[in-house]
Amino acid sequence: MPPQPQIMVDLQMEQYMPDPDLEVIARLISQDPGLSGSLLKIVNSPYYGLSNKIASIQRAVNLLGSRSIINLINAQSIKGEMSDDTIVTLNRFWDTAQDVAMTCLTLAKRTGSQAVDEAYALGLFHDCGVPLMLKRFPDYMAVLEEAYACAGPECRVVDTENRVFNTNHAVVGYYTAKSWRLPEHVTDAIANHHNALAIFSDESTRNPQLKNLLAILKMAEHICASYRVLGNQVDDHEWNSIGHLVLDHVGLSDYDFENLKLSIRELGAH
Repeated sequence: MPPQPQIMVDLQMEQYMPDPDLEVIARLISQDPGLSGSLLKIVNSPYYGLSNKIASIQRAVNLLGSRSIINLINAQSIKGEMSDDTIVTLNRFWDTAQDVAMTCLTLAKRTGSQAVDEAYALGLFHDCGVPLMLKRFPDYMAVLEEAYACAGPECRVVDTENRVFNTNHAVVGYYTAKSWRLPEHVTDAIANHHNALAIFSDESTRNPQLKNLLAILKMAEHICASYRVLGNQVDDHEWNSIGHLVLDHVGLSDYDFENLKLSIRELGAH
């Protein structure tokens, strides 16, 4: 698993203080050009709807808050572990991870979820196992394409990975997120994000937090077309088998969801 970078350790120590000092956090981030650039890119994205662009790290930190900053830095540290070739191969992956995270954030707000920060973290990290699998297995992306092509009620995306590699990106992502001390319900959602059919078919009231987070994530993945970016597919086979259960869970009709999808895409998520 990629270790947390030192800046991450310093930032978490500051975050665990009774009263985190946003000035200290901004000063730490300013020392890292990559992080500074990513932070400004996010805060100036259409999601925040700012009339004037922000160029100040301090203002960006004040606006986003310490928890979102910690999530962002963890995501960057995975990229730091990759070779140049892998980073180029996954160029669209990095952009999509950010799109999915911002879409999760928007969906969480619009559906009245109490777990906005967790939804953002889940969107950012749900596929963090993908680059790590590619680092270990050079033919991983071809297998992932096959996995998305075969996805459906009888075959989960991770089943194809398990058959070839004896592990999968959801398991690797779970252990990475756990080692970074992400909240337990976020790590559980990462582990189960391709197990949605079984979870939503279970009509008991078990795991309400897991269901709520997964519903937001599966809608966001569909809106951001993860099936195209990662799976190179024209159709979202996974969504076709779980979409009706997800929308039932959040109480949205197909018509409502189509409108929501259009309005989020107009925001610039995709």
